[in-house]
Amino acid sequence: MVVKNPVGILMGGIAALCSMALCLPSLRGGAKVQVGKPCTMPNRPSLAEVDHKPWNELLHKYVDDKGMVAYARWKADADDMQALDDYLAKAGCVDLKKAAPKEVRIAYWINVYNALTIKGILREYPIRSIRERAARLGGYNIWKDLLLWVDNRSLSLDDIEHQILRRMGEPRIHAALVCGAKGCPPLSSQAYTGSSLDERLTENARKFFARSDAFRVDSSGRTVYLSPLLKWYGGDFGATTDEQLRNLKPLLPTEAAQAAENPGVKVRFLDYDWNLNDRNPPSR
Repeated sequence: MVVKNPVGILMGGIAALCSMALCLPSLRGGAKVQVGKPCTMPNRPSLAEVDHKPWNELLHKYVDDKGMVAYARWKADADDMQALDDYLAKAGCVDLKKAAPKEVRIAYWINVYNALTIKGILREYPIRSIRERAARLGGYNIWKDLLLWVDNRSLSLDDIEHQILRRMGEPRIHAALVCGAKGCPPLSSQAYTGSSLDERLTENARKFFARSDAFRVDSSGRTVYLSPLLKWYGGDFGATTDEQLRNLKPLLPTEAAQAAENPGVKVRFLDYDWNLNDRNPPSR
């Protein structure tokens, strides 16, 4: 017997297995978690009119000066869990078509991204690492499946970071976005505003690259060791390694900045600490 359409038979077989709920997880998407809801207000505010004070108050209450978060205490407070939900819902009820300065737009999206990340972690807490909720093939992935309604569009963390913030051409955002891990730049205990954005981003980046797990130089000065953030997002700082190091120079300590200027300097990437930025991690 000649099989005329083996591909069709194969796909039909997969569909039959799926219909019997026997599909492998890698063939399914993760379950979506929706935060907020579509906003039907006829005259929604611009990004410049969003009130970030509720988020600022929560940060002051639960985040220390090292960017560590009191997740257990936060999750135990029903009022503050609701306050976070209310902030995200109100922040999402905006009109993105209304004009707002670039600094205000960047500050808005950083605040929303960080608040949504914290919401996602609190929803899953207790966990030891955000990677426990970041399945690569099938299953729930916090960066892809945690969604927020913004201007009647459902956006994931990946959407906000890659499709919105990174396209604004401001690489210092990577020193402000919280990934919920000790290896990433610390979560600020203050909400961002457009008026102080430039100063805050530079301050954050300098503090981050002063850490030995983010940037260090070997004794010869011929090799620099970088946070993996520069491996993942290096293109945001420049097209080549030399260009990236030149653009990083104003954000580096003096010794590191001098090493970054050395012609032919070698670059190596450090390990990344994915443990949760938890002030009081749960016992094993």
